[in-house]
Order: sequence, then C-alpha cells, then structure tokens
Amino acid sequence: MDKPQGRRTCLYSTVQLDAIVGDMARQAAGLLTGRARVAIVGILRRGAPLADRLHARLKQDFGLTGCVRLDLQIKRYADDLTLLYPETRLTENAAHAMLSLEGHTVLVVDDVMYRGHSMLRGVEYLAGKQPAEIRTVVLVDRGAAKLPVRTDIVGVRLDVAPTDIIECNVPPYEADFKIDLLQPA
Repeated sequence: MDKPQGRRTCLYSTVQLDAIVGDMARQAAGLLTGRARVAIVGILRRGAPLADRLHARLKQDFGLTGCVRLDLQIKRYADDLTLLYPETRLTENAAHAMLSLEGHTVLVVDDVMYRGHSMLRGVEYLAGKQPAEIRTVVLVDRGAAKLPVRTDIVGVRLDVAPTDIIECNVPPYEADFKIDLLQPA
C-alpha cells in the first residue's frame, strides 16, 4: 500500500522508541508481579511485532518466561485512517477457537489507540476466553477514544489534529522503527 502524501515529521527515532518500549516493559512487569499465567496478545498488523518486542524485553530485563503469545486479526481502519468496514472485524484463528485463558493475565498490545474500536473488539473476544484480567498496552495513545476503553500502559500520548495521522513504522512492515506525524497535503 502506498503511503499517503503530505508533510512527514519524525517524532520518535528507533533509539528513542527502544527506550520507550523498555519503560513499557518495566510498567508491564509491575502489573504482572505475582502473576503465574501470562498471555501477550498482539493486534495485527503492527501490534504483533510490538508485542514481540515487549515480550523480548520482559524476558531479557525481568526474566518473564512461559508466556502464551498470540495474535488477533482485527480490522476497521486503513493505515491512513480511512474507514474500511462499518463494523470492526475480528477474524478468528481456528487454533484459538477452543483456547482457554482461564486464570491468565492478558496484555493486549496495539500500535495506536485512536477511536478504540480495535482494542474494544479484542478485549471483548478475549473476555470470552475467561482470563483473570485483561490489560491494554499501546505504543501511542492519541487521546481521541470514543469508546469505553482505557489504556493501562502507554508509550507516548500525542494530541494531534484530527486530520493528522500518526504513522507507527514497525519492522517487519517498515524498515525502521519510528513514529512519524503525517499532515496530509
């Protein structure tokens, strides 16, 4: 998919984001203290590699092992914030159909909290798997959620104009790990 045209400004570089993910891992480790069963769930697309980064930092820095690691395919908006579907679509992976998360603490990871549709759909789905608790983790919270979803762990909060687009560039989908602000032409 071609990126939309406009003025791009890099807000956070790879080095800065690595430090931010480290801080997010520290916050997550605090939430997970005393929890024996943990699941980390990434929302595809970019939430999945972010969940991998967070999981790696939790293992490296805090010794967290034995996590269940899954991804959910949820789609409503394109990367340029154009509406793809009137409802938020979750495509269930057949391997997850009978999955029980009973007694688990679940961290749901996404790149950007915008209106809250994807996160709410993911939380609703995961709640049916009977976890002990569900916590939400986002790299960027735009502060524009319209649904009753709160973020437990936030990398950065960015208040930008409604017409502006936050582009989270996350390998393997993009070459460099960075956050750009796009002001459409």
